[in-house]
Amino acid sequence: MRVIAVMNQKGGVGKTTSSVNIAAGLARAGRRVCLIDLDPQAHSSIHLGLEATGKDSIYQIFAGAKAFNDVRQMISSNLWIAPADLDLAATELELVDAPGREFVLRKALEEAKASEQFDYVILDCPPSLGVLTINALTAATEVFIPLQPHFFALQGLSKLLETTALVARRLNRNLKVSGILLCLFETGTRLATDVTDDLLRFLRNSDPQAPWAGAKVFGTRIRRNIKLAEAPSFAQSIFEYAPGSSGAQDYGNLVTEMLSAEPGFVAQAA
Repeated sequence: MRVIAVMNQKGGVGKTTSSVNIAAGLARAGRRVCLIDLDPQAHSSIHLGLEATGKDSIYQIFAGAKAFNDVRQMISSNLWIAPADLDLAATELELVDAPGREFVLRKALEEAKASEQFDYVILDCPPSLGVLTINALTAATEVFIPLQPHFFALQGLSKLLETTALVARRLNRNLKVSGILLCLFETGTRLATDVTDDLLRFLRNSDPQAPWAGAKVFGTRIRRNIKLAEAPSFAQSIFEYAPGSSGAQDYGNLVTEMLSAEPGFVAQAA
């Protein structure tokens, strides 16, 4: 089971859009996928047409009131979601002195494995580096970082990588940054090309012992596409809302890149 945290402390970079459409794309490819919404704004949940109440959200896991299998819901073939709601915002304060507060989500997922096996778990992290994101990194085996190819995005990347290194050193030695995804990409612009080149150069020159050593900058670029912005209004993934759009094409190609890492994977003919 691949547990992938999709994280970036900066908002508006395509984090939730990527989490939802990666999960939906993997489910369409026949993989059993659970999307966990860890953002109190609940944008992943709303994107897929689910507005949770406090009784059935991921908050109940952190409050110790329910098990993971009690809050996750099947919303389409092969796709489940553990929704968020605004109560999740209280988690930072409620767990501030709790022993083992960094391991709540990991323990919940380990307990759930006995009765429900998923091929992929996608963790949509909040745009902050607090206890919810630390829980995601402690539970995850991989990190995907969506980036907009702008100059300030590279500066913010260093903070993200410092956080993953800290978590890998103290809480989760199996954690690796495995993928960097360029979103809101404007093809043909000099800035996008320069930022991409800088990013590749940085990764090549990184410490081989760092958690991001060997991280892949996905060949697929997620281009700007208005259909991606419209899809949440219809509570659909891009594959349902606009299957012929460039957004559906890009996320479909990204999912194929992800699946290519599976042993024995053979791409389907177009």
